[in-house]
Amino acid sequence: MSLSSVLETVTKRAEHADPLGATLRFDLGDDGNIYLDGKGDKNKVSESEGEADCVIHITRENFEKLLSGELNPMGAFMGGKIKVKGDMGIALKLQSIIS
Repeated sequence: MSLSSVLETVTKRAEHADPLGATLRFDLGDDGNIYLDGKGDKNKVSESEGEADCVIHITRENFEKLLSGELNPMGAFMGGKIKVKGDMGIALKLQSIIS
């Protein structure tokens, strides 16, 4: 799956989820970033590398597994496949965005 396909999937799901009330960035390493701004009345998704209240470091491969349901967010975190920097409360809302 290309980054643009991943971005499109996240955008569709984020639009239907409640606004996070914060910013979240998925750092996919060399594969880029997916930035979610949930401070307004809806979540907005882009490829920005901007500052975020919470940054989730994950490989694109594992992120795709999260999106497909093959990888559970809590299991990925406990297994070290996700590293969280910043506000952990925002990271806990991850399930509402990716499901």
